[in-house]
Formats: sequence, C-alpha cells, structure tokens
Amino acid sequence: MEITVFHSRVNREIETLTERLHPPRVCIDNNSCKDCTVLKVDSANKYGILLEMVQVLTDLDLIISKSYISSDGGWFMDVFHVTDQAGNKVTDNNLMQKIEKELCATKAKEDIDDETELESCEELESNYTKLNVSTENTALEMSGMDRPGLLSEISAVLVEMGCNVTSATAWTHNRRAACIIYVEEESKPGPIKDPKRLAHVKEELETVVQARGVNGDRNNVRLRNFATGHTHTERRLHQLMYADRDYEGCRPCHGYSSGEHRRGCDGTHVSISRCKDRGYWVVNVICKDRPKLLFDTVCVLRDMHYVVFHAAISSKKSIANQEYFIRHKMNNLALQTEIEREKLVLCIIAAIERRVSHGLRVDICTQNRMGLLSKVTHVIQQNGLSIPRVEIVTRGENVVGTFYVTNPLNQEVNPNIVELLRQECGGSVTIVNDHKCPCGLSRSSSSSSITSENNGSVEVKRKFSIGNMLWSHIGKFSSNFSPIKY
Repeated sequence: MEITVFHSRVNREIETLTERLHPPRVCIDNNSCKDCTVLKVDSANKYGILLEMVQVLTDLDLIISKSYISSDGGWFMDVFHVTDQAGNKVTDNNLMQKIEKELCATKAKEDIDDETELESCEELESNYTKLNVSTENTALEMSGMDRPGLLSEISAVLVEMGCNVTSATAWTHNRRAACIIYVEEESKPGPIKDPKRLAHVKEELETVVQARGVNGDRNNVRLRNFATGHTHTERRLHQLMYADRDYEGCRPCHGYSSGEHRRGCDGTHVSISRCKDRGYWVVNVICKDRPKLLFDTVCVLRDMHYVVFHAAISSKKSIANQEYFIRHKMNNLALQTEIEREKLVLCIIAAIERRVSHGLRVDICTQNRMGLLSKVTHVIQQNGLSIPRVEIVTRGENVVGTFYVTNPLNQEVNPNIVELLRQECGGSVTIVNDHKCPCGLSRSSSSSSITSENNGSVEVKRKFSIGNMLWSHIGKFSSNFSPIKY
C-alpha cells in the first residue's frame, strides 16, 4: 500500500487563499460625520485581526469614540469613528496614507504571528510585532510583587553592571508590578550577546526582585534578545500582568443593577449574559471613557482566547459603553459556571484599571546619559515616594519620560520634588495636570491625564444592550465603501 503524506504548508496555502484573493480594503471618510473621521475596513476574517487593527489606530495616537464590528463567518468588517489627540478630524494626507498602509499590513503581520503563536499567555512569549521601541537592545521583562523602591533598585543594579537603559515602561496594579526595560552595553552600544554575561545580569536582577519577599511569591525575570522585529510594549505588559494574575486583587462593586453608569460611581461595571439563539456570550462594559480603552479591553479578550464576533462601542458624556458578542476559541463550554464568568469580569476590570494612574505626574525632558533612570528613581525613593507608573524613552540625544509619583501614606506629594529632580537631572521637569490628555507617552507628545483608580463590578444578568445598533447599522456600512476621500 502506498501512503502519501502532504505537508501542512499545502493546507496553509489553501486556508489563506481567501485572504489573498480579498486583501483588506480601507475607506477613509471625512464627509459622513461632522465631528470625526470614519474609517471603514473590510477583509477576509482571521483570528486576532481586531486587536491588530485597534492596536494600529492606538499607536497612531488616534482616539476611537465609536466602533461597529462584525466578523461572523469568513468576512471581517469594522467601522471606527476617530479623531486626533486634539479632537479634530484626520485631515493630514500623510497620516491618512499611513493609516491605510498600516491597516492593510495587519494581515501580513497576523499571518506571521499565527505560525509562532503559543498555546498559553502564561508561557510569557510575545507574538506581536508592532514597531514601538527599538529591539537592537536586550529586553528585561519583570513581573512580581510590588514594593517601594523596586524600580530604583533594579536601575541601580543595571548601572553597576554597565548596562545603559534606552527605554523603560512599568505598570503597577493590585500590589503587583510589571516592567519592560531595554538595555544595551555601556561600552559597546547594542544587545548583550555573551550568554554568560546575560546569565549574570539575570541572576543579579533576580536577587533584587526576590529580596524582602516570602516563599511562594510569583516573581519572574527574563532577559531576551530579539533576532528580528519589534515588541509592542503595552501589549506585552498586559500579557505579563495577566500571567501574574493581578486580576485576583480586583473586587466587584456590588449593588449595580441597571444598564446605566450609576451617578457618582467611578467604577467599571461588567455584565455577562447569554445569547442562546446565536450561541454567543454577551459582555457589556460600562466605565469612564478614556483613550486606549478599546485596546485594553480587546487585549484581555485575546489573552483569554475569546473571539469577538460582533461588537458595538460608543461613548456619551465621558461614559463609554462596550458590548461584545464572544465565543471561546477552543472551549465551547466556557463561561458556563459562575466562577468562569467572574474570572472574565475581573480580568476585564484589571485590564482597564492597569493604565489608570493616580498621583502627581512629572514630565522630564533632558539630555541622555548613563544612569539617568537610576538617578531619577533614587531621588523619588529618598523622599519617601513611590512610582506606580513610568514611561521613559530615548529620542536621539534626549530622554523623554513621564513619572507618576504617589505618597504611600496617602498624603499629597510635595511639588518641591520637581526642583529636586531638576537639580539632579537638569533639563525640563514639569508637573502636568491636564485631565483631557491620555495616559502615557504618545509619539507626538508626552501628555497624559491623572485619573483616580477605578473599582469593578460583577453583573451576570444582561440589563442593557447596544447590540441592536450593530444589527441595524452594519448592513448600511457594508454597502457604503467607496474610494478614499481626502
């Protein structure tokens, strides 16, 4: 008997035939809406494409105020209402061309990701390739128990070992911390290639992270060099904190019984209900609106292997309403139990809370030099203050950074810290209190807002739905694609 074995690549080419015959099509419409630019995208459907597209728009510093999503079957169609950071329409021709190019490129990037995708986020491997920070350096990834002065101690060890920090981003949430720091050799710019030196640096950092800890603490330190491509830092931080189970510290806000955001309540309200006739689970999220909210929510759904088939997102009077029709990618019995539903609720709350920063925001812009991060964090630590969130990056010969500073005793931070940092670092050191700006550094500026921490809520009975808006509008959108209007 003759047995013929076909290579899996043949199947892969057949599977992607529809995608190659029908590449993504993007329409940029500035005429349909007077207040925003409408982006319409349709293409062959593929797992994870929604996250890729939302990630593209987020990285281009666009604010998504409304969106309608439909990806049932083999076709994906999405409509985004976007503005720039100032709330204006997108009118720059170069930016519009870049939007179209980046959105169309998501299919190619997703194809690469699928071939290397790991089964579990807990394995702590990154599969996302958005051009965000340079990876011609070594990446330090850390997650574990947070404590005052942790970032200062880590940066001091890196200086002692001759490692220059080129960029760093750190989040803290529910007494857990995660950071990604890119370093290079002080004497020879570039990644640390010597395996023995990598092992020594890792060992020293593990000693710092595990210091003053107790047995059983979940602390993880990794040093990685990237052969090619780039890592999307915020996407990766979501993965690290989810794998570290920071959501276990979230607490639902009980007493939520309506589909509207309660007056005077700043919490994140999440409800889960069953749509039996279509086989979906319906997740409704109501919270304060802010930039990157859609990105953060879609990230956690992807990390938990939920597929978004339809969604409707809108905002009104600073309140955002997100509704997702989902199924689990591999388990048809997912969310059948109360425990599973509560875990999804807590994970969504955690994903939204991670980016919300509170405290005194300090922006720094100064000349780049060895040990700068260590000096800044040391000054903050010496004054009895904590850093719940930081983002710092090298731009040419300068360093631009945003630090959120808090007092562990819940007292107001003395603004004199600005002068102390200016004396130590030089350059420009300012306090920012603009609540209209998004959290975190953007490509064009480092503006962000200081926002109070959210609390969560669990509600398993569906009370309010904007899904009907999706069903009534999606047909109109599908027949309304036209050439790009500049």
